[in-house]
Amino acid sequence: MGIEEADIDPERFLEDVEMRIGTVRSVAEFPEARKDVYKLEVDFGSEVRQSAAGLTDNYTTAELEGQQVVAVVNLGAVTIAGFESQCLVVGVDDGDGDVVHLQPEREVPDGTRVY
Repeated sequence: MGIEEADIDPERFLEDVEMRIGTVRSVAEFPEARKDVYKLEVDFGSEVRQSAAGLTDNYTTAELEGQQVVAVVNLGAVTIAGFESQCLVVGVDDGDGDVVHLQPEREVPDGTRVY
């Protein structure tokens, strides 16, 4: 596995992509979705947004609630099975095809920008 994407201008990336730290305040099952995802409410300090997040294989609802996550907050909303997902909680593949969410190594204020 190598890094295959072309280089981009770092200033442009930070101007275009806004990632923030938020705390998961609630987690609900989402059986209407075609993929296994949870409905999350994520608190970014100044506002709460909802997200459809594919974290069902590695996390129970109880494990996610109260956890801080990294989310892209400026992609616009996407409707999934009638649910408006307002941010993208980011994660990585654990090597077995399951998603591990990204989080800060220690607690930071909700709404902190990732750069």
